[in-house]
Amino acid sequence: MLGSAGARGGGTLVSPRVASPLHSSSLDNGIQVLSEEIIGVRSVTVGVWVRQGAAHERADVMGASHLLEHLVFKGTERRSAHDLALALEGLGGSLDAYTSREHTSFQARVLDDNLTEALDVLADLTLAPLLRAKDLDLEREVVLEEISTVEDTPDDLVFELHGARLWGGHPYGHSILGTRDTVAAMPAEALRRIHRERYVGNNLVIAAAGNVQHGRFLEEVEGLFGGLSPGERSGPVPALPEPVRGDERVRRDGAQSHVVFGTEAPPHADPRRYAMVLLSSALGGGMSSRLFQRIREELALAYAVFSFQSFYALAGLAGVYVGTRPSWEERAVAAVREELARIARDGLSKEELEQTKRQVKGQIMLSLESTGARLSRLAGFALYDEPYLDLDELLGRIDAVTWDEVAAVAAEFYDPDRQLLLRLGPEEKSG
Repeated sequence: MLGSAGARGGGTLVSPRVASPLHSSSLDNGIQVLSEEIIGVRSVTVGVWVRQGAAHERADVMGASHLLEHLVFKGTERRSAHDLALALEGLGGSLDAYTSREHTSFQARVLDDNLTEALDVLADLTLAPLLRAKDLDLEREVVLEEISTVEDTPDDLVFELHGARLWGGHPYGHSILGTRDTVAAMPAEALRRIHRERYVGNNLVIAAAGNVQHGRFLEEVEGLFGGLSPGERSGPVPALPEPVRGDERVRRDGAQSHVVFGTEAPPHADPRRYAMVLLSSALGGGMSSRLFQRIREELALAYAVFSFQSFYALAGLAGVYVGTRPSWEERAVAAVREELARIARDGLSKEELEQTKRQVKGQIMLSLESTGARLSRLAGFALYDEPYLDLDELLGRIDAVTWDEVAAVAAEFYDPDRQLLLRLGPEEKSG
C-alpha cells in the first residue's frame, strides 16, 4: 500500500525492479507525507490536499468547500491577504488552490531553496485562516462573479447542467462553485465548521515533487503540522442513484448549440479505467481521433469536438462534447451517435488499439516532465488509498489491456442508448 512506514517514520517505496525516488511516511496525527525526488531540476512543487470537496456537501450549502478555499486567502493569524500574495511571488514562485468533487488542494511552486517558506505559507493558509464574516461578505461577491463567468461560457455551463441531470440530485452532480442562492446565503459558521471538522490530520495529504530530500521535508512538515488534531476522516460519499438517460434541451439564445453525451463510468479504483482511457483517446482525444476526423475534417460540422472522462471514488463519468451551429445540430448529433454506436459494437481494431496505447503512453511520459503533474499523480494514490505505481508499472498496465477488455467496456459504456444527451442552445433553425 501507499501508506504508513510507521508513525513519524520515513519509508521508501521500492519498485520490483529498481529503488524508487518516492517516499511515504505518516505523522502520529494521521497526516500522510509523500515526496518524489526528481533529478536535474532546481524547483519543487508542494501541496496540501484535504479530503473535502463538493461531493461532501449538502444541497443547501453547495459551494461551501470552494468558498472556504477562497476565504483562507483573505488573511491568517500571521499574514494579511497582501502578505500571502507577496510571500512566494516575491521569490519568483507561485501559489494556487482548487476545489474538486472529492478534495481541496493548496499548492506552491518555488525554487528548491525556498521550500521552507512555501511550506510555512501553506501551513498558515490551511491551519490558521481568520475566516472573518466581513471577509466572507467580500469574497462571496468574487465567487458570484465566477458563477457569472460560467453562465456566460456555454461550453462550460453545459457540463454543469449535464452533471446535475445525470446524477439526479446526487452530490456528484453538484456545482463545485455552488449556486447564486447558496453562495449568497452561506453563513460564516458553515465554513468555520468545515474547517474545524475536515481540516484535520486524518484528512490531510502533504506532498512534494522536485529537488526535495524526504528526511528534511518530513521534519519540516512535522514541525508545522504535527500539532494538528487527528480528527476523523471525511465520511463516504452517498450511494449513487441510477444515472438518468434520455435527450434533453435547455433553451438559450446563442450562435451555437453545445451538446454533451455522457454516462457513468467505472470508479477510480476499477482496473477497467485503463481501457476507458484508451477508448476515450481513440474516440475523441486528438486530431487523429475518430470524432475529430469525422465531425470536423470530413463533415465540417464543428470546431470543437472531443471525448472526456473523470474517475471518482464511487463512479466515473465519460462522454463526448460537440459545439455546432443550431442549423447543424441534428446532423452533428446523428454523426456522434453513429460513432458511439460503432465503437460500442466493434470496439477498436487491433491496429488502432496498439496505436492508441503508444499515443497514451507518450502523453503520460511527456506530462510527467512537469513537477506539478508528478505531484498531482503522487497525491492521487494517497487520496484514493491505492498502491503507488511507478512509471514502468503504469505503462505496463496500459500495455496489458486486451482487445476483449476494450470491447467489453465499449459495449457497456459507449452505447448511445445509455447516454444522457443534453443540448444547450436555441431551437434548431432551418437553413
